[in-house]
Amino acid sequence: MATVTLSDIKKRFGQTQVIHGVSTEIVDGEFIVIVGPSGCGKSTLLRMVAGLESVSEGEISINGKRVNELEPMDRDIAMVFQNYALYPHMSVRQNMGYGLKIAKMSKTEIDQKVDAAAKLLQLEDYLNRRPRDLSGGQRQRVAMGRAIVRKPAVFLFDEPLSNLDAKLRVQMRLEIRDLQNRLGITSLYVTHDQVEAMTMADRMIVMHAGRAEQIGTPLEVYERPQTLFAAQFIGSPSMNVLDGEFTVDGLTIGDAKVPTHMKISGKVTVGIRPEHIIADPDGPLSMSVQMGEPLGATTLLHGRILGSKDPFTISVAGVHHAVIGEVVRFGVAPSNLHFFDPESGARLGE
Repeated sequence: MATVTLSDIKKRFGQTQVIHGVSTEIVDGEFIVIVGPSGCGKSTLLRMVAGLESVSEGEISINGKRVNELEPMDRDIAMVFQNYALYPHMSVRQNMGYGLKIAKMSKTEIDQKVDAAAKLLQLEDYLNRRPRDLSGGQRQRVAMGRAIVRKPAVFLFDEPLSNLDAKLRVQMRLEIRDLQNRLGITSLYVTHDQVEAMTMADRMIVMHAGRAEQIGTPLEVYERPQTLFAAQFIGSPSMNVLDGEFTVDGLTIGDAKVPTHMKISGKVTVGIRPEHIIADPDGPLSMSVQMGEPLGATTLLHGRILGSKDPFTISVAGVHHAVIGEVVRFGVAPSNLHFFDPESGARLGE
C-alpha cells in the first residue's frame, strides 16, 4: 500500500522540455488513469515514476520517501507493459515466478505465491503452457500475475490493452479494475482511450503537450472541463465547438440568439455535447443535415449550424432516418453550455 506524490515534475531531452511541471498526490489504493493522445507525455510521466526515465526537475515520492535517485528495483513498484514482455521459452509458472526466483525466494514459497495469483487470475489450467500457446488476454493475465506475486506498493500499467481486440479489451478492463479493487494496490494506468479512462479511473490526469490539462474524477472532467482540449478529448462523440459572441442582446451563435445565464462580453468559444441537444421545433438553433450515422441505440446526425461555418453533431435516441439537407431545430439547456477563451482555451465562468 502506498501514496505517490508528484511535485512539479519536469522532463527535458537536451534543450527540449517534454513534461512541463506535473503535480498531484495519489492516495493509498487509488486508481489513477493518465490519458491523452500519442506524444502527449503520458508514458514518459509513468516511466519517471517507474525509474526508467530520470527526472529533470521536481520530486517523486512513494510513501513519503523521495525516489528520484532510486533504481526501479528499489522503488517497490511493478509494471505491466503493452507487449506483455514474457519469456517465450518459459512456462506460465516460470514466467510468473521468475522475479521471485531472482530475489532468491524458496521454491516452496514461489509456488505458493504463483498458485495464489493463478487462482485469482483464472490461470490455474495454463501454468504449464508456454506464452505462444495462450491468447492475447491470457498473456496479459500472465503479465499481471508476474506483477501480483511480488505484492508491490504501486502498480504501473503502460497501455496494457492496446494489442487486444475491442471485445476483449472491454472484458479485460473490467477484470483489471475488479482485481485492483480486491487487492487495494495504488495504481497508475496509461491509455490513449478516453473510454478506458472514463470507465476505470477514480481520477484521471488529462495530458496534452506535456502538461496536465485537468486532474479530476471522470464526471468532473466530463461535466466541467477546465480547458477546451479536455472538453473535446473526453466524451464520445466529441464535444461540438462553435464560435460565439456575447453582445447586449445575449449570446449569438451563427444566425441564432441562444438563451444563457452566463454574463460575458466579447467573442467566446462555445462547447455543446451532442447528447445534450434537445429536439425542439421552436428551438433557437438550426442544423442542416449532411450525413446520418445510425449506431442502433442512437443515431448521430452530422451537419452545420445555419449561419456558422463550424461542423456540428447531434446525438438522438434510437433510429432516425436522416434526410440529406433536412433542417433540424433544437435547443440546449443553459447549464449544458460550456464557454472557453478563444485564445488560451481556458474555461470561462463558474
